[in-house]
Amino acid sequence: MSTHATLLRVRDLTVRYGSAQALFGLSFDLPPNSALAVLGPNGAGKSTLARSLSGLIPITSGSVELDGADLTGRSATRIRRAGMIHLPEGRGVFPRLTVRENLKLALTVDKQERAAAIDRAYTFFPVLEKRHNQLAGTLSGGEQQMLSLARALMVNPKVVIADEMSLGLAPKLVDTVFEGLAAARRSGVTVIMIEQFAGRAIAFADRCLILQRGAAAWSGPADQAGAELLHHYLGSATAT
Repeated sequence: MSTHATLLRVRDLTVRYGSAQALFGLSFDLPPNSALAVLGPNGAGKSTLARSLSGLIPITSGSVELDGADLTGRSATRIRRAGMIHLPEGRGVFPRLTVRENLKLALTVDKQERAAAIDRAYTFFPVLEKRHNQLAGTLSGGEQQMLSLARALMVNPKVVIADEMSLGLAPKLVDTVFEGLAAARRSGVTVIMIEQFAGRAIAFADRCLILQRGAAAWSGPADQAGAELLHHYLGSATAT
C-alpha cells in the first residue's frame, strides 16, 4: 500500500503525433484505492491518455509520478514493473495458450508465489479455474476479458488502466467486468476507467475527467457529473 497521499500525479501531460497535438496539458492527482472515470466522445484522446501513461507512446512534455517515483519517459516495461498496468481495448490474452499458461506468463516470481497469485486470480474469477486447461482463444469474449483482467490483478498492481473493457460484451458480462474492477479496488488498487457506459463509470468512480479534443472539458467529483453535464459533453454517449 502506498504511503503517499497522492499515488498518481500527472502534470501538464502533452502528446503529439507528428505535427498533430493529441493531448493538451492534462493534470490530475489520484490517491490510493480510488477510481477515475475518463469519458469523452470518440477521438477525444482517452486511449491516447492511457497509452501515454503506460509508456506505449512517448510523452511530448509534462510528467507522470507513481508512488513518489518519476516515470516520465520510462519504458512500458519499467512502468509496468513499477505497478501501473494497462489493459488495452480488445482481448489482451495469448489465444494459443491455455488459461493457466496465460496466467503464468504474467508472473516473474518463484513457484510458491506463482501458485498463490494464480489462486488469487481464480478468486477474482472462479470461472477461469473451471477453464484452466482451455485455450484462451476458444473462450467467449467476456471470459477473455476476465482473463485479461485476472492477469493484471494477480500481480498486485498499484494502478490499473482499464480501456473499454466492456466493449462488445453482453450486459451480464459487463457486470462481471465491473465486479472484477470493484474487487480490485477493495484489494487496494487504484483504477483509471475508460468506458463507453458513462453512467456506470461515474457510479463506479470517485472522480470524473471529461475530455474533448485532447483537453480537459470538465473534471470533478463523480457524483457531480450528472445527466445534464454528461449530455452536454457526450451527447448520445451517455448510455448506462
